[in-house]
Amino acid sequence: MSALTFADALALPVFRRADPVVVAGAEHLGRAIRWAHATEQRDVVPLLRPGDLVLTMGTGLPADDDAEGFETFAEGLAESESSGLVVELGRRWSDSVPDALVAACETHAIPLVVLTHVTRFAALTQAIGERIVDAQLDELLEAQRVHETFTELSFGQAGPADILDAVARLTGGPVVLENTQHRPLDFLPGPDASTGFLDNWQARSARVRIANRTGWHEKNGWLVTRLASQEQDWGRLVVASSSPPSQRLVAVVERAAAALALHRLHDRNRDNLTRRTHQELMAALERTPDSDEVRNRCEIAGFPTQRRQFLGMVARPLLTGRAGDTSDVIASFVHAAHALRAPALVCEAEREVRVLLSVSRASDVDGLADRVAQRVHGGHDLVIAAGRAAPVRDGIARSLAEARQVADAAPADPGGPREWRPLHRLEDLHLRGLLALFGDDDRLRLYVDRELGELRRADEAHGGRGDLIAVLNALLSHPASKTEAAASLHLSRAAFYDRLARIEQVLGVDLDDPHIRVSLHVALVADEVARARD
Repeated sequence: MSALTFADALALPVFRRADPVVVAGAEHLGRAIRWAHATEQRDVVPLLRPGDLVLTMGTGLPADDDAEGFETFAEGLAESESSGLVVELGRRWSDSVPDALVAACETHAIPLVVLTHVTRFAALTQAIGERIVDAQLDELLEAQRVHETFTELSFGQAGPADILDAVARLTGGPVVLENTQHRPLDFLPGPDASTGFLDNWQARSARVRIANRTGWHEKNGWLVTRLASQEQDWGRLVVASSSPPSQRLVAVVERAAAALALHRLHDRNRDNLTRRTHQELMAALERTPDSDEVRNRCEIAGFPTQRRQFLGMVARPLLTGRAGDTSDVIASFVHAAHALRAPALVCEAEREVRVLLSVSRASDVDGLADRVAQRVHGGHDLVIAAGRAAPVRDGIARSLAEARQVADAAPADPGGPREWRPLHRLEDLHLRGLLALFGDDDRLRLYVDRELGELRRADEAHGGRGDLIAVLNALLSHPASKTEAAASLHLSRAAFYDRLARIEQVLGVDLDDPHIRVSLHVALVADEVARARD
C-alpha cells in the first residue's frame, strides 16, 4: 500500500459523505498526508509537521475582511509543508469560505477543500489514521521482505543473476548491471519494459552523474546506485523509476548493491586461489608438458589433457599504458568459457590476461576461440590475440608464446588504420606478424636504426618538437594521396612538401622510389611493434 495522498483521503467513504469540494490548489492533491489534526486554533502552524492535514470549522481563522490575516495563515501552512486544509461549512460559514482565504491558499499552493455537509472530524481523523497506519505496516512488512530476500541471497552466496532477478521481482521493472565503461553486463527487462530500454545505453548512461552513492536521474527515469569496493568503483546498478523513488525502492537497490559487493568479495577470494592454481598449471604445461604429475593436477582442476588440442590466448587493454585491474576481464573469460562449455585455464601474468583452451580434437578450435573473444569483447576494450592450435601438450608453450607475439604486433590504437576484429591471429597481421616473430632480434633493431636513425636525430635536434617521423608515417599510410597525408597531420600542402624535401635531404633518398618506400615502411612498422612490446 502506497502513502496516503490528499486525493486518496477525499475518496474515502467518510469524506465522500461530507460532499467535499476542492476550491484551491487542486493540482497539489497528490501530496502525501503524514497525519490529520482537527483544530480551531489560529496559531496552529507552529504545531504542524511536514505532511500534516488541518481540519477546521473556521472559528479560529481571521475575520472575513482580513485578507492579510488569511495570507499570513496560508503562508504559515506552506512553510510548515502542510499537505492541505479542510474547512467544514455550517458552524462559521454556511455557503462558502471567504474569497480572501481561497486566494491566499491558491497563492501559496495549499490545497483547500470545503466540506458541504456536516461530519464528525473524529471519523475523518480515524479513517485517515487507519490508512496511514496500514500503509506504515505494509511498508514495514515490505522492508522485512526485502531484508529477508537479500539476507537469504547473501547467506547462499548468490551470484549476480540471482540478485538481479530478485531486484526485478521486487521492483517490477527493468534492471541493468553495468561496468565502469557504462557497458551493460546483465539486463532483466521486467514485465512492462519497453523494447528500447537499452537503446544507445552507453552514451546515455555516460551522461548520468550522481553525487551520492544512490541518486535519481529524472530525465532518464533511472534510480542509480554505485557499486564500489574499498579500492574503486567497479560498476553501477540501474533500475527504472519514472517518478521520484520511494524509500522501499531505494532500500531494494542499496541492499542489492551490498549483496553484489559481498558476492564480489567471496568470488574474488575464491578466484584468487583458482587463478594462482591456473597460473601454476599453465606455467607447468609450458615447462614440462609430458609430466604425469602435471597431467594429474590438470585433470583434478577440470582441465582435460588427454586426446585434446590446445590454444593459447592473450588479452591486453586496447589503449597502451592503460593497464589496470584485470579481475573483470578474467571473470569475463571464465564466464565465456563456461557458457561455451570449453575447459580453460585463465590467469594474470605480466599485466595481461592469459588463457589456455582445451578442446576436443573433433571440434573447431579456431571457431571456439572466436566465440570466446566475441563474448568478452562485449564488456571490455581489449586487444585479444591467439596463437596457432597445438595438437599435443608439447605445443602449448609455442601457442602461448605466439599469442603474445601477435598481441605485441596487433595495432593498439582504436583510432588507427585497422580493420576491427575481436580476435587477432598471426595470419591477420601480415607484415606486423612477420616482424613480431623476430622478437628482440638485434639485427632487426639495427635495421630500424639504420633506416630511421638520422630522422630521429634530426627531430631530436629540434628539442623533441620535430615531426619528420610523423610526416614520413603519414606519407606511407596514404600512398595514393599526399593531400590526404597532409590533412591527417593538419598541415598545408606546402608545409607537407617542405618536410618531405627535408626528409629526402636528411636520408639522401628519393621518396618516390618504391623500394625506398617499402624499406622505410618496414622500418616504421618494426619500430612500432618493438615499442608496443617494450
